[in-house]
Amino acid sequence: MAQAIQSREPVTGTAVAPKKRRKFFITDLYSTAVGKKYVMAITGIVLLGFVFVHMIGNLKMYLGAEDFNHYAEFLRELLVPILPRTIALWLLRGGLLVAVVLHVHAAYSLTRLNRSARSVKYQSPRDYQVASFASRTMRWTGIIVFLFVFWHLADLTWGWWNAVGNDGTFVRGDAYGNVVRSFERVPVSILYIVANIALGTHLFHGVWSLFQSMGWNNPKFKEWRRTIAIAFATIIVVGNVSFPIAVLAGIVGK
Repeated sequence: MAQAIQSREPVTGTAVAPKKRRKFFITDLYSTAVGKKYVMAITGIVLLGFVFVHMIGNLKMYLGAEDFNHYAEFLRELLVPILPRTIALWLLRGGLLVAVVLHVHAAYSLTRLNRSARSVKYQSPRDYQVASFASRTMRWTGIIVFLFVFWHLADLTWGWWNAVGNDGTFVRGDAYGNVVRSFERVPVSILYIVANIALGTHLFHGVWSLFQSMGWNNPKFKEWRRTIAIAFATIIVVGNVSFPIAVLAGIVGK
């Protein structure tokens, strides 16, 4: 046996495991829960900024048709003559679409990760109540807002449903008239109001979670986080809900 062992040839090589291809840094980061939270937070900031600016711009409706239509035309003329007319607006829309897709995908991925990490559901009603109503309904308010955005575009941007249910027609370039004709339909105004309440609920928890996702969750600032979340959501809801109410009340009209 010993002779057999001594007669073996010396090993001249060793097996080398194939090297794994290194992922691109951003892709590698996004594959983690932390990366997905960062993506949700950053895209959330982009979308919060859009929602705020959009609401502020729409306040021009209270100044009358001329000012509101001038604002709408200003958006189409962004960066003209550096870029052709409406190109900058379409680039902004494309960026927002990318932000929405990333935000939704990150939210869905995190939900799946959380479910796999928690093999059992809440053990008691007390555990379930720890989460706020806004956090428990984030998925549903998100779906409502997503569907509402599609309706909003079809109603006031594409004009598919703007004339449905009234005697008016969709007139491109007449942003003020299209808004008034849309909100004169009571069911449509109710839809906008309900959708914006859902948006406010989503925004409240979104702003609150944003601080935690970005690491800005010092216990000293807990009350400030809550105040900022409530204030932001309230401003957006009150501003947006005021438009259909103003039309129905005759404050804003043709």
